[in-house]
Amino acid sequence: MSEHSGGEDETATWPVDLHGVTESIVTTLGPNDRWNVAALGLFADDPVTARTWGNTRTRRNFHRQGGGYVQFTSDPVDFVDAALSITERDDPVLESADAWVRVAADQVDEGTEDGTRWEAWVLRPLESTVRDRRVPTINRGFSAVIEATVAASRLEVAGYDDATLRDRLEYAASVVDRAGGPREREAIERVRQYSSW
Repeated sequence: MSEHSGGEDETATWPVDLHGVTESIVTTLGPNDRWNVAALGLFADDPVTARTWGNTRTRRNFHRQGGGYVQFTSDPVDFVDAALSITERDDPVLESADAWVRVAADQVDEGTEDGTRWEAWVLRPLESTVRDRRVPTINRGFSAVIEATVAASRLEVAGYDDATLRDRLEYAASVVDRAGGPREREAIERVRQYSSW
């Protein structure tokens, strides 16, 4: 299937195996006709679900457009930018995406936790592409960047202890220092820039 064909395939599937909570990047089309880039945790339910927290651009664009592009990348800088900054693009698919899936997003639940409103979404694949198949490798630095991004996104949020989160951030930075490469080091510096850490 060609990229951005706009076609809808009822037999479309996820381009990767999902298990537990899989971190991804999602792009959703905003009212300015630009694609907002954000992090999105995918729950490997049947069907796959995700949650938006607060009044985010992703939540608003899901309501407005009914879906977006979920992408899988191993680039730590793109992940940090998506998770902790406001990034908009002209094209919905990142250059670093190894695979992507265009999804329909249907809200199925909502609630409030520790004062923050959340909405649950069922994500249904409409079309997908695998651009790059890789032999899996484990980079502790990349994993530490992901954990740092999660901790940084929860700083100064009710229901989370800032001291504990800051300890996690320092530990993650020490792992990146020992085990990460240049992209992981750049990513951890962006975590510092984008957050109150």
